[in-house]
Amino acid sequence: MDQDHSCPLSAIVDELKLDILYPADDYDKVLLHSGEVHRPGLQLSGFFDYFDPTRIQLMGKMEASYLETLPPDARFARLDALLAQKVPAVIICHGMEMPEELFRAAEANDVTILSSPLNTSEVMSNVIRVAQRALSPSITRHGVLVEVYGIGVFIIGESGVGKSETAIELLKRGHRLIADDAVEIKVADFNVVQGTAPALIRHYMELRGIGVIDVRQIFGVGSVKDRQNIHLVVNLEQWKEGALYDRLGINEQTVNILGVEVASLTIPVRPGRNLAVILEVAAMNQRQKFMGFNAAIEFTNQINAHIDAKIKGK
Repeated sequence: MDQDHSCPLSAIVDELKLDILYPADDYDKVLLHSGEVHRPGLQLSGFFDYFDPTRIQLMGKMEASYLETLPPDARFARLDALLAQKVPAVIICHGMEMPEELFRAAEANDVTILSSPLNTSEVMSNVIRVAQRALSPSITRHGVLVEVYGIGVFIIGESGVGKSETAIELLKRGHRLIADDAVEIKVADFNVVQGTAPALIRHYMELRGIGVIDVRQIFGVGSVKDRQNIHLVVNLEQWKEGALYDRLGINEQTVNILGVEVASLTIPVRPGRNLAVILEVAAMNQRQKFMGFNAAIEFTNQINAHIDAKIKGK
């Protein structure tokens, strides 16, 4: 994980709705620099070689059972040695009751103690998912991100080309807005990028001649979404006479976003073209490609088969 990126511990706590059993004095200032978590079984036995203190520590039934076998003084000594490493926090899983020595050690070392009713595996996967998403590198790009038939379509193009107007038509047709004007993009998972809107402008759109509108209030809560994986980048550009535009779609274009190759299209804009319908078709066509069907390749194969049959018939 890139150490130049960090996220507040409090953001993880809020998103996962963790209970705060003991807040450190600097709880609001604690930053996470690792998206990994750790179960400190070996450390409770005194082994600290290769220990990474930047990870959140999880206490499950195994750790709790081991601590119960120790006398109180030894239990406090082991927990004190662990928390003296200045770990970001300890999460108690299963909503278990923990020995009071843990809280004494937390107070002595000023380490936050959290709790979750979920089992250890669920807590581990949730913390890793949320923390890695928060810690992943991000960029902000100008454009509009919409969800069309489950496909994240990132509409880009020069100012005034009609990105927001196209998005409004898509909203009227039952699709959803994620971000307008500024799209924050992060690597969400292996080979997947995800976009969201800056908190300040989330659910708002700007339409020239009208001004700023609240999409959620006008079109309803079903018309907006907080984040969406980006599957297709659509570049809208003014129609250029004499320009060669792809008419078959054999050669698939991609654009690199944070090291991830994302499918890309360039759609020329001219009066009379219904861009919303075109983007709907583009999204459905992209879904078919994900399912293993490429209409352009299928069409080309049929043409080649027809030509071969004609040649053999001569």
